[in-house]
Amino acid sequence: MLAYHDREWGVPVHDVRLLFEFLVLEGAQAGLSWMTILRKRDAYRQAFREFDPKAVARFNAGTVQRLLQSPAIVRNRRKIESAVKNAQVVVAIAAEIGSFDRYVWSFVGGRTRHNAWRTLSAIPSETAESRQMSKDLLRRGASFVGPTICYAFMQATGLVNDHLVSCFRYRQLLKPVASTTRA
Repeated sequence: MLAYHDREWGVPVHDVRLLFEFLVLEGAQAGLSWMTILRKRDAYRQAFREFDPKAVARFNAGTVQRLLQSPAIVRNRRKIESAVKNAQVVVAIAAEIGSFDRYVWSFVGGRTRHNAWRTLSAIPSETAESRQMSKDLLRRGASFVGPTICYAFMQATGLVNDHLVSCFRYRQLLKPVASTTRA
């Protein structure tokens, strides 16, 4: 968890595969601990074709059934089927507006929103922007994209900087950084 916090959480992401990866992983995490998902992350990358949304969008019922047999990932039919449907939504968004990256960043005006939280209890579990993202993704047919999941996605991918102001990463991320492409 420390390495994830220190190197990855909150760093702006513009790589479509990594954005899709976080969308899937945040949905898979629902009801579970983030540590459980981080431990399974490499297996998810393998199972979901390195999070290539076009490849995952083509998964069929047989592929879903095979994934349900894998103890290396969370074996929840709804979450696996959601990953496939969400891949189809990501591909459709890219076809419609040019890129999934442009789409998700549009919810924060194209730039990281730097909050200034002093305590963990001050950090919200959702915001107007995450509710808007959730509503639009749901309208497009995505699932496991409620406002809390969308906000966790926004935090993880650097759409928002929710490190506490006392955290060394807060100040580091105030400076323009190269976007993350792969962890």
